Amino acid sequence: MNAHAAARAVLKEWDVAAKLAGAARLWMEWQGGSLDCGEIGAPSDIPGRPPRPVLLSPREMPRRQLNGRENHAALIHALAHIEFNAINLALDAVQRFPGLPPAFYGDWLQVAAEEAYHYTLLRDHLRAAGRDYGDFPAHDGLWEMACKTAHDPLARMALVPRLMEARGLDVTPDIQRKLKGFGDAPGAAILDIILRDEIGHVAAGDRWFRHLCVMRGLHPEAAFRDLLAAPGVPRPRPPFNMAARLAAGFSEDELAALNA
Repeated sequence: MNAHAAARAVLKEWDVAAKLAGAARLWMEWQGGSLDCGEIGAPSDIPGRPPRPVLLSPREMPRRQLNGRENHAALIHALAHIEFNAINLALDAVQRFPGLPPAFYGDWLQVAAEEAYHYTLLRDHLRAAGRDYGDFPAHDGLWEMACKTAHDPLARMALVPRLMEARGLDVTPDIQRKLKGFGDAPGAAILDIILRDEIGHVAAGDRWFRHLCVMRGLHPEAAFRDLLAAPGVPRPRPPFNMAARLAAGFSEDELAALNA
């Protein structure tokens, strides 16, 4: 079976349960050797999504403090939405970018399966709080960055895993502290699992970003700075989770430059 076409079909799936099952199935099939990297075909630019949540621009999203049951549920919902988008982002990398080593596609199929697992943990936790995915509005910043980088896998690896997802490494410890302060130790424990796996996801992006830089004769850290300087690209903001970023492939010199 063609891995690119199979990933495209799951990407386009709008039913959440079918998308979750599809992401897990594709990773199992890749491990079992039943997927191959043949012709990539024309990519799909529109991911499948359920009718809810309502998507707003980041500026329209309400600002919330973790000071009550409703805001606690809204925070868990926001985290679940990030993981749902991350499933689509990983599948999009498989179905979109031609001519890369098979290991590239295997890495992102694994990421898609792990993001589906993260989403399931958070949705179950949200349901335990009496709410469900779709009950709150959400923003589309991750997928907007996917659209901006659809032309180039090097830009995608730099600006999605190394920028947007690396930001998750930075903010997760503070979110965990807030959840524990609210009395939600189980939610903080879910983020332990997610943080562990997300270090690996950022590391995959870093690995393939550096691979593409070598192929193009670029210096990785200079290329990353140039991409960050493009219009509409947010700058990384300290404080950084230094240990997590170093584990994900950032160098000490690069982190010092970002801090400066």
